[in-house]
Amino acid sequence: MYEYPSKHMKIKHVRVKRVVGRKEVKGRTYVYEYYVLSLNLYIPRSIVEKWGEEFVVIKDVNRGVITIVPKKLAEKSLGS
Repeated sequence: MYEYPSKHMKIKHVRVKRVVGRKEVKGRTYVYEYYVLSLNLYIPRSIVEKWGEEFVVIKDVNRGVITIVPKKLAEKSLGS
């Protein structure tokens, strides 16, 4: 799953941003929260609760693929 970085991969360590929203419907105010990374990439709450707020974003320039992995999972798969 998580590969060792090559010279064609760019790796960035990021932290999710917690966003609290409010919406008023028929006089009642509803409050909700969600988590996003840069560029408004949505991260499900269950993933943040299970793995924490730190993630690793891996951009493979050759293949044009962006992979987002929880930092704890990336460290665990590398065995460090």
